[in-house]
Amino acid sequence: MCGRYASARKRIELLEEFGVQRDQTAQPLSPDYNVAPTKPVYAVLSRAGRRDDSDKAGVKGRTAAADGDDQAIARELRVVRWGLVPSWAKDVSIGSRMINARAETVAEKPAYRRAFAKRRCLLPADGYYEWMVLGGHEAADRPAKKAKQPYFIHRADGGPLAFAGLYELWRDKSVPDGDPDAWLWTATVITTSAPDELGKIHDRMPMVIPSASWADWLDPGNTDASDLQALLAPAVSSGLASYPVSTAVNSVRNNGPELIDEVTLDRVAPLAAAQPGAAGSSGASQSETGAALP
Repeated sequence: MCGRYASARKRIELLEEFGVQRDQTAQPLSPDYNVAPTKPVYAVLSRAGRRDDSDKAGVKGRTAAADGDDQAIARELRVVRWGLVPSWAKDVSIGSRMINARAETVAEKPAYRRAFAKRRCLLPADGYYEWMVLGGHEAADRPAKKAKQPYFIHRADGGPLAFAGLYELWRDKSVPDGDPDAWLWTATVITTSAPDELGKIHDRMPMVIPSASWADWLDPGNTDASDLQALLAPAVSSGLASYPVSTAVNSVRNNGPELIDEVTLDRVAPLAAAQPGAAGSSGASQSETGAALP
């Protein structure tokens, strides 16, 4: 799964790196080295501009399309809330349980299939965290307690990761029309099985879309399920690097660049020594559907 990640790049950097044509952010987000479910995050998507999109995005005083063509499909940068809230949801609480969608079933699951067909996005990240279960110590009066070591996984060249995501718009009926808070934009991260060495840390990982496939993935006119599924190719770990980091990341109250600093531990088991069946555990309780880490 993907339950925590780092997103510290400046808005201006993302506009350039992702070829954004319309900036739909009301104000830049602060660097976040401990992104957790329900937090605001950046999302890149392609969408036809509409005159009311400024209100939906919370952007006051300007239209969605700067060039005056409110119907042109263009690549946008937006701020969304992590945790998908389908349009049919009664309230937003469901979002904390929908931070991840499995690539293997995303096209069929009722909560995701409409967004998979029409509302796909990219979620920029500097890297993400996963927890590896280490060997525990048996005691006469209690079972072995297994420690969990967080790892930071990132591109070896320092470039941004583009997580495959889906987005939705949810209408808050308690808010009057025209109010920017009437529409909530939310997103989920698509996950896949982790290969090679990464699978020894955790058996799932976020699906990363290579830059050559960004346009095809974001194209709202591409609704063929088989074509879209082909873009979710089996993950490869080439180009990614990982290292242990401080357990300070376990708490969402901690934030700052020190969370992604590599640490040297006296007794960190090598990846090959991960406990059988241990992959798939995180630093705190969390389900694949996305219960927030404490």
